[in-house]
Amino acid sequence: MHVVEVKSFGGPEVLRPGVAPDPVAGPGEVVVDVAAADVMFLDARLRAGWGQDFFAIRVPYVPGGAVAGVVSAVGPDVDPAWVGRRVATQTAASGIGGGQPVGGYAERAAAKADALAEVPEGLDLVRAAALVHDGGTALAVLGQAAVRPGEWVLVTAAGGGLGTLFVQLARAAGARVIAAARGGTKLALAERLGATAVVDYDESGWADQVLELTGGAGVHVVFDGAGGKIGRDALGTVVEGGRFFGYGNAAGGFFNDDAESVAAPGVTVHTLMDITRADGIDWHALGAQALAAAAAGDFEVVVGQTFPLDRAAEAHAAIESRAAVGRTILTV
Repeated sequence: MHVVEVKSFGGPEVLRPGVAPDPVAGPGEVVVDVAAADVMFLDARLRAGWGQDFFAIRVPYVPGGAVAGVVSAVGPDVDPAWVGRRVATQTAASGIGGGQPVGGYAERAAAKADALAEVPEGLDLVRAAALVHDGGTALAVLGQAAVRPGEWVLVTAAGGGLGTLFVQLARAAGARVIAAARGGTKLALAERLGATAVVDYDESGWADQVLELTGGAGVHVVFDGAGGKIGRDALGTVVEGGRFFGYGNAAGGFFNDDAESVAAPGVTVHTLMDITRADGIDWHALGAQALAAAAAGDFEVVVGQTFPLDRAAEAHAAIESRAAVGRTILTV
């Protein structure tokens, strides 16, 4: 089968089309004929050699931890009725809060049967792939945040996949949403999706603008997809007793607990590890719920750009240049 491999750590050019043996479904597994593979910012960082202390990835490898397609084979002890069904799933090696996001940039991928979510009618496989990571995460974090009508909510990296969902979901919960992103295209998208106000965090003093928009009071909730200094600045806008959720690293690093020193008293800070390891979250059920909601038109799944599988290097370059909007998907 055709795949794209990372031959050595480096820039997007190290992504090379190649061939590999077809996967074989082991016990509890299936093989999916891939129609769409999600491309994460994390994929690009790992390809560049980041995260060796957290992800034991060795070159060469096939990137990608999430796909959508049609089940073509099942392993031992798996219901054969899965064959022929449209599914969205993590790859067999991937997992929430663990595993390795590999195996997805390929014509076929192995997946665990208990991770499969059937794609409902009315939802195409490209948008389904975009929700494998983002759908369940958005609903889980929104549930933890318990956003109340009238609250001010700040979303950073608001033009990304999760950011576009948080803008819509917080607005639907009755919040007043401030969307922070880089550049006019992403800010216009956030406004179209329902943001009350938008702020460009390429401008100095952007966090002060957030405070001004709230009449100086600050925001009650932050959904931070940026991390780094942007995340730290966003934390400084939270009111006493507010909630901060740092899940992203678009600005170069995940939110660091040490940044709590800039927070107002009583602010509850949730890091990525806190979010993924929270008790009582049924990630599979939330993923299926997100797919059903998207199929019903409850929110828009923003896929800003798609690339054929053999142009994965261009997809990574688009993400790293910050030109990508919403999710980036490889089509097979």
